[in-house]
Amino acid sequence: MPLARLTERIWYYPFEEERDRPNLGYVRGDRWSLAVDAGHSDAHVTEFYRALEAEGLPLPALTVLTHWHWDHTFGMHAVCGLCAANTQTDFHLRDFRERLSREGREMFLAMDPSIRLEYAGSRPVTVVPADLTFTGELLLDAGNCPVRVFQTESPHTDDASLVLVPGERVLFLGDADCGAFPTWEKDPALSRKLAETLGATDTDIVLEGHWVPQSRQEAINDILEG
Repeated sequence: MPLARLTERIWYYPFEEERDRPNLGYVRGDRWSLAVDAGHSDAHVTEFYRALEAEGLPLPALTVLTHWHWDHTFGMHAVCGLCAANTQTDFHLRDFRERLSREGREMFLAMDPSIRLEYAGSRPVTVVPADLTFTGELLLDAGNCPVRVFQTESPHTDDASLVLVPGERVLFLGDADCGAFPTWEKDPALSRKLAETLGATDTDIVLEGHWVPQSRQEAINDILEG
């Protein structure tokens, strides 16, 4: 699957429904590059990197996480460079790693059919913590390309981070707009708070974890849907 281009500096590797693989973002600075989310497995990371190489793009020096869920993070052990996450995301990763060691791989596979597809053929399940952690906000500059990573309230998880590239007017939303797994129910109060956060963000394009790019207003409408 080829990369899709959003702006002069931003690409993404498109989502896949069958294995519940999310969009993986890529931001090209003048000095280094950054990825958004680490993928469902090492196989997902490998495909993403092949797509980058096909476009002549350097592999990311840093990967930032939008939240801890496996489809966004269990490829961390295979990424190039370092991984950064907020402290709550890192807590959940460490906690789930301990649970895996106690309950075994079958516990994880039983959670969803998409997981069994991603990890077919006895593919090992490897969970690692972040290399770098932050609380609240992380400000970066990849070289004439500022990036703001900030925590937000979300109906999906208690550890959501958004990734804003202000110069490109692009926001990576992750799964923050979704309901909570496994029921997918949305807390209306948390949805309103997220919509307010998004409304206050100066951006033109919003890329959700498992959907096509949208305008800011389209994304807000999705967040507020029941």
